[in-house]
Amino acid sequence: MPQAESNGLTLEYEEFGDSADPPILLIMGLSAQMTVWPEDFCRQLAHRGHRVIRFDNRDVGLSTWFDQCPVGDPVEAFLTFLGGGSVESPYAMADLADDAAGLLDALGLDSVHVVGASFGGMIAQRIAIGHPDRVRSLTSIMSMPRVIPMDLEVALSLQAPDVDPSDHETVVASGVAAARLYAGTGFTFDEEGARRQSLANLKRAWHPDGGVRQAFAALADEDRRPGLAEVTVPALVIHGTEDPLVVPQGGQETADAIPGAELVWIEGMGHEMPEAAWPQILDPISALVARAETL
Repeated sequence: MPQAESNGLTLEYEEFGDSADPPILLIMGLSAQMTVWPEDFCRQLAHRGHRVIRFDNRDVGLSTWFDQCPVGDPVEAFLTFLGGGSVESPYAMADLADDAAGLLDALGLDSVHVVGASFGGMIAQRIAIGHPDRVRSLTSIMSMPRVIPMDLEVALSLQAPDVDPSDHETVVASGVAAARLYAGTGFTFDEEGARRQSLANLKRAWHPDGGVRQAFAALADEDRRPGLAEVTVPALVIHGTEDPLVVPQGGQETADAIPGAELVWIEGMGHEMPEAAWPQILDPISALVARAETL
């Protein structure tokens, strides 16, 4: 896959569709490689008349890692956050937004339709706040405008297993267990699909330390609601009604913060994007892009 220089880093990316079509930048979540956006999902979005771009955020996948920065204790950081203390991070959410803006520069794109999922939705929000001229529309999927605490069991599941990465079975089993924990009851849990995804992630670039640093950046970021109140582009918020990781309150707060944002609830969906739910995700994104392109 191609790479681009951005913000002093190297970012791995991939494109789908016709370069003449309206561009959509897909931003994936915490510790998640760009390949967590399913290839078929990207192709379906491209076939609807869009140039689709997905990429690895810093510290994950095949983009630049920050292993020169020590990894702190995520549990201690989370407790500090819950207690109202300040969490220090080796980089900020605004830096991740700057990375995305730099990728657009490398691709020769003045502006794009930004779509972010989970932690990627938080980055997307930061792009809309810090780089408003680069954003034609904003879609925030299963995300939140500030860190809203979840159940302790769910929070602890974010920690990678403390095992030898060569122990594929244990690492993969942990990934499947987390996917099952995040799934809602409205869609059949695809255990075999979760296993394939977990194994593919492991073989491509398993890097849990980067996910910890990304989590610190999320905990250190300030409330984005004041900034989102200034967003003027068409916006869409998509959220599952049974999301245990980014609780539905996060979706509601995001929609409430952005003037005129459309809020789409997907009944029974957890912190996941099951294939059976894709039409409920793709249809409103395509409608939003079409509407924004006429402005």
